[in-house]
Amino acid sequence: MNVAKSGYRVFSANSTTACTELAKKITERLGVELGKSVVYQESNRETRVDVKESVRGQDIFIIQTIPRDVNTAIMELLVMAYALKTSCAKNIIGVIPYFPYSKQCKMRKRGSIVCKLLASMLAKAGLTHIITMDLHQKEIQGFFSFPVDNLRASPFLLQYIQEEIPDYRNAIIVAKSPSAAKRAQSYAERLRLGLAVMHGEAQCSESDMADGRHSPPSVRNTSGHPGLELPWKHQAPFPGIELPIMMAKEKPPITVVGDVGGRIAIIVDDIIDELSGGLCCYLASQVVVTNTVPHEVQKLQCPKIKTVDVSMILAEAIRRIHNGESMAYLFRNITVDD
Repeated sequence: MNVAKSGYRVFSANSTTACTELAKKITERLGVELGKSVVYQESNRETRVDVKESVRGQDIFIIQTIPRDVNTAIMELLVMAYALKTSCAKNIIGVIPYFPYSKQCKMRKRGSIVCKLLASMLAKAGLTHIITMDLHQKEIQGFFSFPVDNLRASPFLLQYIQEEIPDYRNAIIVAKSPSAAKRAQSYAERLRLGLAVMHGEAQCSESDMADGRHSPPSVRNTSGHPGLELPWKHQAPFPGIELPIMMAKEKPPITVVGDVGGRIAIIVDDIIDELSGGLCCYLASQVVVTNTVPHEVQKLQCPKIKTVDVSMILAEAIRRIHNGESMAYLFRNITVDD
């Protein structure tokens, strides 16, 4: 395809090996050349982007994988999007296979919903559309003021299970927690396999540290005596109001609900980090991941890691969005819980 007449460009937002390789695979499938740009860090660690060709009136797709330095990758994406916006690009579509800060999509004590903040920053920088894959929570799409296409990697992972795991019919799909049971059930139903669920934790994932929640409410001192302190059981914040005692949450020890004896256990999850990945490499016979996140170093350290290429569906999504075609074909046989 002639790049000049295609009406769109595909750029890589950083020069890391993983992002460049994914971008090249996508452009090869599309039959276009990778856009010419330079993204680098100056001596003071500021991010600079130079676009080396005209993008006026074009649909621009920015491919950005998220390496270990998450914040730098976000700045690269923001600066490139703004540079393309000021260069009069028609539409700017971010292709972000793994959306960063997706785990911070709920209010935690005195924290913040960082995912919502990032969505606002991307819109302000000039992005008009996002293509991502397997959002940690589907409700994250509501944080954006522009369209979000949340693709699924499950068809590629299911194909890998069927083709690469001998005797997969003797396997059982395992959900690592009750909250992951719906996703695991979707896999089990399409593979015609059984389902098991892990319940409980070895230790609390979110410790209830002293943050003021357990401190007693303020008490009106009706006597006026500054040194008078009544026993707590006789105190109430206001006359006639007594707060019930809250029972502390206690998680049971890890148990497995389901028959896994003598079977191949396939644990399904949407995100794997370095800690859980290290444990999986030690305990599991295989760790199957997609190339949505760079993992070259981890793959050298752990030969059990197997990579599934998802560039095909990303390239097809780009083509369909540019041509204004329906995306329904990419979601065929995809359940709501997947």
